[in-house]
This record gives sequence, structure tokens and C-alpha cells, in this order.
Amino acid sequence: MNPADWLPVLFDLADRADAVSTRYFLSEDLHIEAKPDKSLVTKADLEVETTVRDALAKSHPELGVFGEEHGQSEGSSGIRLIIDPIDATANFARGIPVFATLLAIEAPAPEGSDERQIVAGLVSAPALHRRWHAARDHGAWCGERRLRVSGVAKIEDAQIFHGSIAGGEAVPNTAKIPGLLAQSWRQRGFGDFYQHMLLAEGCGEIALDPIVAPWDIAPLQVIVEEAGGKATTVNGKRSIYGGSLISSNGALHPIALGAFS
Repeated sequence: MNPADWLPVLFDLADRADAVSTRYFLSEDLHIEAKPDKSLVTKADLEVETTVRDALAKSHPELGVFGEEHGQSEGSSGIRLIIDPIDATANFARGIPVFATLLAIEAPAPEGSDERQIVAGLVSAPALHRRWHAARDHGAWCGERRLRVSGVAKIEDAQIFHGSIAGGEAVPNTAKIPGLLAQSWRQRGFGDFYQHMLLAEGCGEIALDPIVAPWDIAPLQVIVEEAGGKATTVNGKRSIYGGSLISSNGALHPIALGAFS
């Protein structure tokens, strides 16, 4: 199947997801809970994922699903949807409009590879009125605008995006971020999906996520790569299962990786 043929499926699922998340956004009926890892989950997270799963079961019952809130379900085709129903739940819960549903299609490993591949992805941020999407070998887009990473080649001219650099979300690799930031021209703490989409748009050169799950990464990887950038773990592995994500415009990727070595 042509990777681009999955995009209408993802757009339909995103429409359904956005209808749920926007209904709950700024609502008093969120029922916020903390998971064992201290991340948050709301009634909206659960309902978005359930809505998407139910719709996919009707339209494409052969697909498996791997989601943040309801785990894995196997399909008959070997292809599956990966979903983060609300990325940046902490933003969503506090009324910050920077949140999104992340959707990606993962296909079996191609010949010569030992890892499954993301062939299409979509990020829908309804409160920002923005969507980003990509399919392998078909480019990355925000609406009808094709995305290209920036051509900045010097770290001293770079803008770097990052999430938390201290406090309760800090991990061992977090301590290495300030040294990289100090080399750059400008820094902004957007975090979550948004920093990587801004990078794909050419608004910055490096985006840092020292700890993330596969559903946090899946659509971001294909969108950044189709925009001409690179997306790897902090160790330089191209995988959504490595637990971290550094995206860059490519030119500055070695410097970004060097900060974590």
C-alpha cells in the first residue's frame, strides 16, 4: 500500500479525536489522575483513544493498535496504528492550548531491517488550529504548506527547543541539556510534540526530549525526516523504541548528539 494512502484514514481519525478533546478542553469534567510515573491522565485521554479505536475497528478491522492508554491489540495485517490520544496532557489539564493527538501507521520491518517502520504520521493540535502530516517519500506538510527544516549550520546561530530541564520531570540526561543550550543563539522551552513540529517548519535547529515513549515519537519521526531533518535517540539510533528523541535540521545533529555522549 502506498504510504500516502494512509493519510485519509489518519485525517478521519484526527477529526474524531479533535471533536472529543475540544469538548473537554477547559471543561470542569476532566477527572484528572496521576499515573505511577507521575504523568497525568484525564477522562479526555481515555475517551479520545476509545473513540479512535472504535472507529478503526469498523473501517480497518485488520489493523492492530498500540496506544498509550489502552495498550496493544493485534490485527491480522501486521500493520498497526500507534496513538497518543493527548500529547502534553499536563498542558491540556491546565488549560494550555498546546496539546495534540498523535497518530502513526507502523508497517512490518522492510527487508534488511530488524525494526518496524513508520510509514505515515499526523499530529493534530485543535486548539492551535494546526495539523502536520507526512507519508514516506511524499514530503511533510502543515495544511497545504510543504515543510523544510532550516539551513542553519552553526550552533552559535541555532535556536534550540527543549522541555523541562529541572524538577520533577528531570532524568539523568537532563543535566546535559544546559551545556548544549549555552552554545546556541536562542532557546525556547516548548517541549512535547510542538518543538519537533516547529523544527520541521524550519523555526529552530534542534529539539530535545531525553525521555519519551514510542507513541510520543512515532508521527514526529516521519514528519521531521520528510521535512529533511533527522530524528534519533540521544545515542544516535533511529528508533521510536529507544526512549528518547533528538530531532534536528541534520546539519547540527552531530553537535546535539555530542552533548549527550
